[in-house]
Amino acid sequence: MQAAVEAGAQSVGFVFYPPSPRALTPEDAAGLRRLLPPGVRAVGLFVDDTDDTIAAVLRRVTLDMLQLHGAETPRRVAHLRGRFGVPVMKAIRIAGADDLLVLPAYEAVADWILFDAKPPPQTTSLPGGTGIAFDWQLLKGIKHGRPWMLSGGLDAGNLAEAVRLTGAMALDVSSGVEDSPGVKSVTRIREFLAAAKAGSAVR
Repeated sequence: MQAAVEAGAQSVGFVFYPPSPRALTPEDAAGLRRLLPPGVRAVGLFVDDTDDTIAAVLRRVTLDMLQLHGAETPRRVAHLRGRFGVPVMKAIRIAGADDLLVLPAYEAVADWILFDAKPPPQTTSLPGGTGIAFDWQLLKGIKHGRPWMLSGGLDAGNLAEAVRLTGAMALDVSSGVEDSPGVKSVTRIREFLAAAKAGSAVR
């Protein structure tokens, strides 16, 4: 986390999804959150969690944004945004053009949109952080009604091409800066953020 902050990251994600190799307990996340300097957002990732589960995390960890990475409906997104008073980012998983049909409904209720890859069936039970990319050209020409972030298979080597094809101004990375699932690499974090800065893509 220190490497990410020192290299210019403007958001740091805390995963509250137990099946993930990146999952944190609220207690561990709270300790890390206290180390974040002002101006760096703490984003909590949740997957189809109940109000009670999210509330329990928020009692321990001050989060600047909720990232919803499950099958939450637009109505659910609106409910959580209203109940907790925290900005919400909704992940939309993409494999083909049809997956973008839900975009207007989510843009109407979310503060941010995250475009991520939809893993092929039977390949993984994880909703994100899989290292899989989608066809970035699917985002060309889309008029966005909300700020948005690109995710899915990004690393220092393909970042520039992803930005060129999509026009992304904000990027989300996890597996692309790891030595193995859940084990972040300080070197890869620095390389990724240096490439992002070079392409004016850091947000």
